[in-house]
Amino acid sequence: MKKLIGKLMLKILGWKVVLQGDVNSLNRCILVVAPHTHNMEYLLGNLAYWTLEKPLKIIIKDAHTKAWYGSVVRGLGGIGIDRRQKNDLVNFVANEFKKDDFSLVITPEGTRSWVPKWRKGFYHMALAAKVPIVLAAGDFKRNIVYLGYTIPYERLESASFIEIMEEIQNYYIKYDIGPKIPSNWNPNIIGDEVRS
Repeated sequence: MKKLIGKLMLKILGWKVVLQGDVNSLNRCILVVAPHTHNMEYLLGNLAYWTLEKPLKIIIKDAHTKAWYGSVVRGLGGIGIDRRQKNDLVNFVANEFKKDDFSLVITPEGTRSWVPKWRKGFYHMALAAKVPIVLAAGDFKRNIVYLGYTIPYERLESASFIEIMEEIQNYYIKYDIGPKIPSNWNPNIIGDEVRS
């Protein structure tokens, strides 16, 4: 049913999904979504995953998973965490991957506003969970959801952090991704990190 709903909604909205890798890499990965400038990206990503019939999860405040509507949030892939507590999010995520297979949505910008560089947590999560990083983007210039460019776990192990970040940055530049709110997107995701 979700597959039909996803296809219909994307058609109504005038969007299409372009798969850029093996669809099976979406079974178990850290899904890096960028640019993150608007909540519409989450809706489009969910619809894309529904059409491909793949499991998608997202980390959110546990207040949403414990509320009266919590069963709906959990049903849509919400994993609740208590942000008031000091959490070891990297190991938390690694343990979640021991329980099940899914794509975990991470927006490394950490906000819908402009940021000077990305946060590094997604990279450490992938290493700890021993899963690939898969890239996704909602291109509002062309109404395309790009999905599936994969950086295998083995490459994460062998390459440096800067090499991985440069590969990701080059991906978003190459495809000239058009964000919903262009002024909130900084394609220089590495910032002033020292390159080795």
